[in-house]
Amino acid sequence: MLRASESIPASPSALSPNATLKQRITQIYHQPLPDLLFEAQRVHREHHNPHAVQLCTLCNIKTGACPEDCGYCSQSAHHKTDLKPEPLLNLDAVMTEARAAKASGATRFCMGAAWRDVKDGNQFEQVLEMVRQVAALEMEVCCTLGMLKPHQAKRLKAAGLTAYNHNLDTSPHYYEHIVSTRTYRDRLETIRAVSDAGISVCCGGILGMGESVQDRLDFLEALCGLNPPPESIPINCLVPVPGTPLQDAPPVEPIELVRMIATTRILFPVAMVRLSAGRLTMSDELQALCLLAGANSIFTGPKLLTTPNPESSHDEQLLQKLGMIPKPLQG
Repeated sequence: MLRASESIPASPSALSPNATLKQRITQIYHQPLPDLLFEAQRVHREHHNPHAVQLCTLCNIKTGACPEDCGYCSQSAHHKTDLKPEPLLNLDAVMTEARAAKASGATRFCMGAAWRDVKDGNQFEQVLEMVRQVAALEMEVCCTLGMLKPHQAKRLKAAGLTAYNHNLDTSPHYYEHIVSTRTYRDRLETIRAVSDAGISVCCGGILGMGESVQDRLDFLEALCGLNPPPESIPINCLVPVPGTPLQDAPPVEPIELVRMIATTRILFPVAMVRLSAGRLTMSDELQALCLLAGANSIFTGPKLLTTPNPESSHDEQLLQKLGMIPKPLQG
């Protein structure tokens, strides 16, 4: 109980109404954790059902042999990993996975191909047909295929694509330490093509690649510069893969992850904040804290592209323990 001479301090994020965006993000992130979580939960409850978590499934439709040199990725042709390249999956195989995902409660089905960019031709036509048929299941459909040209984004939109994932990964400053085969501007141009086509943007980042806390905040500032803002923001923790440059990267400090989730929720009130890669090594308590901080989506299924992920049965048990439910698909 407070004594008469004591008072509850104001939340630092509310102290400077004339602060720059960078200053505001810093104030939000670094405030005392109870204040940060309280603010994040208030924002979350104002815009979302706090008990509902969207379940998504990510299907790797084309594996490995990617010409990009992303330092975190097992699918890069530049790295000597144990991954065996595989060609584009056929339509029947993709639809089998999509139907299974829907049966397990997923309402968004994401398809990822290890390409640097999309090439017009037979394989793109196959992907367009995959999008059409998954959309016919009345699921949200997301793709991550690398860089897109405007006319390709328009064709994906016409096929029924809900969202396109193209992550910024990290801050503009740190990006060149992770990827050298394309630039930050390349990523922004693809995001612009997606937005202009009327497709929702899914754009997030990866923690644990050796970046500083300031890099993480600068990444959030870059996200804030997207117009319109991203509808979906996956926050990934690096899963170190032997044979990649980041194979020895230390794990993300748990409270730093929680702070990142909460700050993202406050900055993007209506977005889906997705607790993505790295959950296999997270305790139930850490995942619960991330959901309390404003995350409202997880990826289910045994793998996220090529990295392991908790089984659906464990996710069901976790939501039951927390008294939470899978988010239904909204009509």
